Amino acid sequence: MVDTPLRLSAEEMRRLGYRAVDEVVEHLATLRERPVGSPPVRERIEGLLDVGLPDGPSDPIEVLAEAVGRVREFIVHTDHPRFLAYIPGPSTYVGAVADFIASGLNVFAGQWLVGSGPAIMERIVIDWLRTLCGLPDTGGGLFVSGGTMANLVAVHAARSESADDGGLIYVTSQTHSSIRKGLRFLGFGPDQLRVVGTDESHRMDLVSLKEQIACDRRGGYQPLCVVATAGTTNTGAVDPLDELADLCADHGLWLHVDGAYGAAAVLSDRGGDLLKGLGRADSIALDPHKWWYQPYEVGCVLVRDETTLIDAFSMNAEYLRETRHGSGPLNYYDLGPQLTRGFRALKLWMSLKTFGLDEFRKAVERGMALAEHAQDLLLKGDRWEVVTPAQLAILTFRPRVPDARPEAVDSVTRRIAAGTLEDGFALVLTTEIDERPVLRLCITHPETTVGDIEETIALLERLADEAVATQGLR
Repeated sequence: MVDTPLRLSAEEMRRLGYRAVDEVVEHLATLRERPVGSPPVRERIEGLLDVGLPDGPSDPIEVLAEAVGRVREFIVHTDHPRFLAYIPGPSTYVGAVADFIASGLNVFAGQWLVGSGPAIMERIVIDWLRTLCGLPDTGGGLFVSGGTMANLVAVHAARSESADDGGLIYVTSQTHSSIRKGLRFLGFGPDQLRVVGTDESHRMDLVSLKEQIACDRRGGYQPLCVVATAGTTNTGAVDPLDELADLCADHGLWLHVDGAYGAAAVLSDRGGDLLKGLGRADSIALDPHKWWYQPYEVGCVLVRDETTLIDAFSMNAEYLRETRHGSGPLNYYDLGPQLTRGFRALKLWMSLKTFGLDEFRKAVERGMALAEHAQDLLLKGDRWEVVTPAQLAILTFRPRVPDARPEAVDSVTRRIAAGTLEDGFALVLTTEIDERPVLRLCITHPETTVGDIEETIALLERLADEAVATQGLR
């Protein structure tokens, strides 16, 4: 090491960097051959990792080797082609390199004076996403950590546009929990949340919404915002966006669309049909680290009129005076809650430039096609009940157990999910539909194959047989 605090020599930096690249490439090249994950045992993990704070230096290559080994051992690989449990999916190697570059150059992407190039690059990528989603030229947005923060920023912008801090927010039982969390964070009380009904497809029901709005207005309350979902976490359902846009326009309400994963399907013709009306929203949340294959964290909030973000978040401070000078300063601290923020836009910019939009489109369409293939396999025999059909690459189902009570079927369903984690070949977990557990396939990995799906369903059938036998149901 050089005789400077916290600095390696140029040769040591190269050696460490080359080794890090080799480790990542090895991880990606051999990922399919390894288990998706295993059940975590906290005591074992703490025993291996909690060894005290070091006072002196260590060889950086040895530290890297220990870090990679321990991290890889104690994670479930959400970037595995047979990780089918949740929507967050794989990243691209290009995106990972972009993250390294952004960190290595230590880019500050919060204000114009020290990050004008990154600011313009972020604006360009935001414009790409705005155009894809159908928002007008007046629109804008910014990158945030993920869908939770994107939803929070959007709802705060909606409230800032209203003269009434006591406005009501309308959701359904299928709305993502991040909305409720964000509302609490923003100071909305439980009495400001209205949960409206859903139709048989688990979409927001327009009649229920209209009745609730009318009832609230008769009671002297002020409706503020309707939160629609483009691709629910449970079933992939898309609320009727076009009709909701009409209703919100008629009633002067803000329409926010949580499209954290589902908005990515605008790239597909079939997805575009499902998402008709997306471009009429006042705000949209989407997560490129889900179905657009970027490393965590990169969420995005888009708005129909960028001035709504400025009105909600713009700040003036004496130490920021010079950041407002120059030619067309673009300060992202005026558009969101963060002043210090990393350069999240670079990974999506590099990935889109490297692969092109058509490759992303093929990958999204592949996920939807594989979900439909899985549905066909499940419907071929009498072993499975498809609870919600394949939509936006999500499918839910449960085992059929003749003459068994619903509680027994529910127990078998949960046992199957637990068994996949213990087995390690693929990971399939549960969610709940109508207060009963169902297995859910989320097929968003671009490297998942037909063979992966067929072998995973074969695994589920074996685990179902074992669970049924263990419970004495046959």
